[in-house]
Amino acid sequence: MTSLIAASILTLAIAGAAPQETAAVDKVDLIEVNHLYDQQGRHVIDQLIFYDWDSSHGRFQVRAWRLIKSPGQMPQRDWSKDTYVSYWRDMHVMRRVYASRIKETWTTYDPEVLEREVLPIEYRQELSQAVPSRRRIASN
Repeated sequence: MTSLIAASILTLAIAGAAPQETAAVDKVDLIEVNHLYDQQGRHVIDQLIFYDWDSSHGRFQVRAWRLIKSPGQMPQRDWSKDTYVSYWRDMHVMRRVYASRIKETWTTYDPEVLEREVLPIEYRQELSQAVPSRRRIASN
């Protein structure tokens, strides 16, 4: 029994010393899962497009977009919060994006590129900046 307690304490101490990564968290109004195909019907890319509602123009405006690099990025329903969430590693940060709505589209044009004519990239809000990881150190 003593060795079990010692092993448990050692496990907790090691886990406490491990770096704890914080996630960049954003809330958008709509996430579009877009599957882009060329004119011959060949698959080009899958992307997530994040939109905010612009009440002054009465339309959704693109905030940001990201390529889908793994199935884990796909928005999932979070029933406890009555929302959808997409969670993935975005370069050097874990990112979590919540939305009250999602839609899935299959297009032969890139909706994000077309939106640049309405709202150029430099005027987009973008997703929040990376938050540096915090390191938790076990106290003695």
